[in-house]
Amino acid sequence: MSGMKAKKVGVLMGGLSAERDVSLKSGSAVHQALLARGYNAVAIDAGRNLAGVLQREGIEAAFIALHGRYGEDGCVQGLLELMQVPYTGSGVLASALAMHKLYSKQAFQSCGILTAPFCHFRRGEEVRSADLPFGFPLVVKPVQEGSSVGVSIVHQEQDLKAALELAFRHDSEILVEQYIKGQEVQVGILDDRPVGAIEIVPKNEFYDFEAKYTEGMAEHIFPARLDPQRYDSALQVGLAAHRALGCSGYSRVDLLVTDTGDCYVLEVNTLPGMTALSLLPEIAAKGAGLSFDQLVSAIMESASLKIQL
Repeated sequence: MSGMKAKKVGVLMGGLSAERDVSLKSGSAVHQALLARGYNAVAIDAGRNLAGVLQREGIEAAFIALHGRYGEDGCVQGLLELMQVPYTGSGVLASALAMHKLYSKQAFQSCGILTAPFCHFRRGEEVRSADLPFGFPLVVKPVQEGSSVGVSIVHQEQDLKAALELAFRHDSEILVEQYIKGQEVQVGILDDRPVGAIEIVPKNEFYDFEAKYTEGMAEHIFPARLDPQRYDSALQVGLAAHRALGCSGYSRVDLLVTDTGDCYVLEVNTLPGMTALSLLPEIAAKGAGLSFDQLVSAIMESASLKIQL
């Protein structure tokens, strides 16, 4: 019996973020896969009483299927470290960095990784397009949200106010970025190596919440339509971004690849979606020949504590 199959595994799902519904789907799929592979797994809705539930259930290892705040941002990872419960994915610092778009972009820049030029604003500060070092179109996004929640592409001055209001509804800090035109390419990282790059062609203007979670709203092309040199470059940039934040286990890195072959990193998802429409399972299947159940098992077996006393 493998190490994790000897333990009682809690699949942490749901949670308190704006991505709760997506997390419940990810968690349900992961839970079923673990059961099918012979794990002693139980589904746990991660609320504010999580510590008590983990103790009451006798959980010995955790598969984190949470998305967004309190789950993807290092909070749950810190709780699990404190309770000495091994868990899947990245540790506290990497999770927090990846979730915070300002600090992750600063980390990318310090490592020489391309990311869109940006300005950072806090609630209450005036945002004037005339003061920005780049013009329209531009992108407005909350600093700490996932699944493109609160993100807008702004083409003209009169639409900026509504975009700012939307972003500030989700966070007290926002980024205003230069719009980069390019192919939307996502790199899957498993066991700290790139396993493939998939191209997303959304029906909407960009790969927004609707395109991510509505069947038929985005075309997935694997492998991404890049020449061999650019394809390999995308894989290496994805791995570099994963490493720049100190991620571990697995992740999905979102890139924009321009006509000139430049790879701009949008973000690193330390807990990428694990639903039927999710991209990491598709990349793993087509790039590494792993079924969904095999992918879940591989991630589960990599569970560990990251803070060593």
